[in-house]
Amino acid sequence: MSKLYHSLFLNNRFFYCLTVVAVVFVLGFFIPILFNVSKIVLFAISIITFIDIILIYSIKEGFEVKRSLPERLSNGDDNKISLEFKNNYGFNTHSIVIEELPFQFQKRNFTFNQLLKPKERKLIHYDLHPVKRGEYHFGHINVYVSSPLQLATKKYILGTAKKIKCYPSFLRLNDFSLKAVSNDLTAHGNKKIRRIGHSLEFEQIKEYVSGDDIRTLNWKATAKRNQLMVNQYIEEKSQPVYSIIDKGRPMQMHFNNLSLLDYAINATLAVSNIILRKQDKAGMLTFSKKIENLIVAEQRTSQMNLISEALYNVSTNFLEADYSLLYASIKRKITSRSLLILYTNFETLDALKRQLPYLRAIAKNHLLLVVFFENTELNTLIKQKATTVEDVYDKIIAEKFMYEKKQIANELKKYGIQSVLTKPENLTGNTINKYLELKSRGLF
Repeated sequence: MSKLYHSLFLNNRFFYCLTVVAVVFVLGFFIPILFNVSKIVLFAISIITFIDIILIYSIKEGFEVKRSLPERLSNGDDNKISLEFKNNYGFNTHSIVIEELPFQFQKRNFTFNQLLKPKERKLIHYDLHPVKRGEYHFGHINVYVSSPLQLATKKYILGTAKKIKCYPSFLRLNDFSLKAVSNDLTAHGNKKIRRIGHSLEFEQIKEYVSGDDIRTLNWKATAKRNQLMVNQYIEEKSQPVYSIIDKGRPMQMHFNNLSLLDYAINATLAVSNIILRKQDKAGMLTFSKKIENLIVAEQRTSQMNLISEALYNVSTNFLEADYSLLYASIKRKITSRSLLILYTNFETLDALKRQLPYLRAIAKNHLLLVVFFENTELNTLIKQKATTVEDVYDKIIAEKFMYEKKQIANELKKYGIQSVLTKPENLTGNTINKYLELKSRGLF
């Protein structure tokens, strides 16, 4: 229990009673009997208020509140916070609890009204939805407690101020893991987990069963056995996969209170988790005018912690990203063929063409996957009914921008560069699906 502070407040009910007495007292000048009544009522209220003060101050620590916080907050997710109340008085208490939330939430009137029986404990929960990474400072918990008479109130300042960090979204990692794999991925001991793919790691020839890929039919074995036989492969392991995050000006855009950078950061954490679960090597880097947060792709147990800590302090700037520097750095620091997942955003075809020579150069030695974003606000504008000439012009411009996004995807495809055009809220799921598709096709 932190240090206890308290002070006395006279409730609205007390002042209401005084108002009634004052009115009766004034009328007493005109009606003498009311003057005597007002003095009796005033004396009674004073006695009752005095009793109420004694009741509420009869115990030094009559009310307790315990706040339970997670070790860290998950950005873009609902984080559960718990408050446990305990009434140490021997009578029912009415309380108003004011929680001092971090300033990032901009909530100055976050209150709970509680009615607790004698010696009762009560647990409540509420959710916080942060949309920025960084440090969040929780203040004290202010409690105003009243007895059943509710003529006086005692103030408690409870709890301790606490600092907690908000990291990229990690609460839904298990959900994405379950969706990304079939059955059970856990291997006990040295047991292999078999997955049918099209890599060059051949395992065996087996009888065809419904659901097998007909492209793996082995015609020689089929002729010998007089029944369909297929080649079975094991997914290649320990393949390096790098998440590359553009920190330039286009990543400043916000959708649903999250910037594109935060969407990319959350996706990087989730995809890295899947990569390691699939026994590949996960790495990352960020870039703008310089290369930062480089983590070499590895498969060690501490890799997720390294990636999470690196993503914690990533921020955008208002500069245009230097793709020539990115190409030079990749050529120098990533020597083995890898899957490179580039999170960026091209709003126009001209913006892509300025960087296309560097993307093509990167794609010569690596499998490059460019992930960029749909503008969902333009989708909303396109679907709205045009009622004025200005609305028609707005719809035409919005449709032009949306068409250019599709042109960008086609331009990348023309040069053999993989791409994902996705809504920001679907980024993580679509990127994971694309990674699994490329892996099953044995493209890297």
